[in-house]
Amino acid sequence: MAGTGSMVLGSLAAGAVLIPLALLLRRRLGWVTGWAIAGLLWSVVVIALVTLLPTDASIGVVPAESRLPECSMDYGGPAPDGFWILSGGQRALNTLLFVPAGAFLVLAVSRWRAGLVLAPVGLLGLAGYSLLIERTQFELARIDRACDITDVVDNVTGAVIGFAIGLVLVLVLRPWRHRSAQ
Repeated sequence: MAGTGSMVLGSLAAGAVLIPLALLLRRRLGWVTGWAIAGLLWSVVVIALVTLLPTDASIGVVPAESRLPECSMDYGGPAPDGFWILSGGQRALNTLLFVPAGAFLVLAVSRWRAGLVLAPVGLLGLAGYSLLIERTQFELARIDRACDITDVVDNVTGAVIGFAIGLVLVLVLRPWRHRSAQ
């Protein structure tokens, strides 16, 4: 399974699975929190699909000897100029890919007072997720992806931007006011 078609199909399938979860959670936690939790899970799945599936179905097996011997620590590193979604380049995609996760994270935990701790911890979790993705890309040479510190910086930047957007949305939507419909 590879290529952009598989990424899109996987994203749609994840959405189809998570919509019933959102509807179920909505009944107990209110519509904002229910949809935010499902949205956070969906965005984490989409991030995995976009970053861990080979971009081209015809890649085949990439020999381990042809991969970089270590992760690129050169900021700006081996990232290509463009990618299939954005003509602005892979860096813009890496940033935008993490924005929904950051926003949904804040909305998902803001209903509770513990959200004051859970939101920053979740943001650190998204940074750790980015590091895990890069490590996986390094270890699995066959997916023909490059491990690059620039990706981590861009991913975390996107999560922080999403986090800020989520803070604004929390003030507008006030998830703690939405009572369960029981």
